[in-house]
Amino acid sequence: MTAPLDIEGPAAPPRSNGELVFSEPWESRAFGMAVSLYEAGAFTWPQFQAALIARIAAWEAAPARDEPYPYYRLWLAALEDVLVGLCAVSTDEVTARAQALAQRPLGHDHRDDPGHEHEHHHVRDRFQS
Repeated sequence: MTAPLDIEGPAAPPRSNGELVFSEPWESRAFGMAVSLYEAGAFTWPQFQAALIARIAAWEAAPARDEPYPYYRLWLAALEDVLVGLCAVSTDEVTARAQALAQRPLGHDHRDDPGHEHEHHHVRDRFQS
């Protein structure tokens, strides 16, 4: 079973030349968590899509911001919404974990390669549309 990702529309993930694009390592991990939990039967894809579309709509309805479109932040928030709604985790657990992760040093998930420059991460598009 693979996640039926949208190619177009509000829930469609960022792509470049047909491949998924992740700007930061955490984005690919958030993506993978949602797809893995869906594939494990934790929730249906329409449940996740509805939560993602709701998060996107709320972000778009908010006053203009000076930040770029935070697709994977909204993706992660939608995943949290679905898991909290299913009582798989509590809001307090999500908040406590987020606070613990926020205290980790900057760059904790980059390799220790002095020549490593940050690039976009691409994943072969192996998901159905």
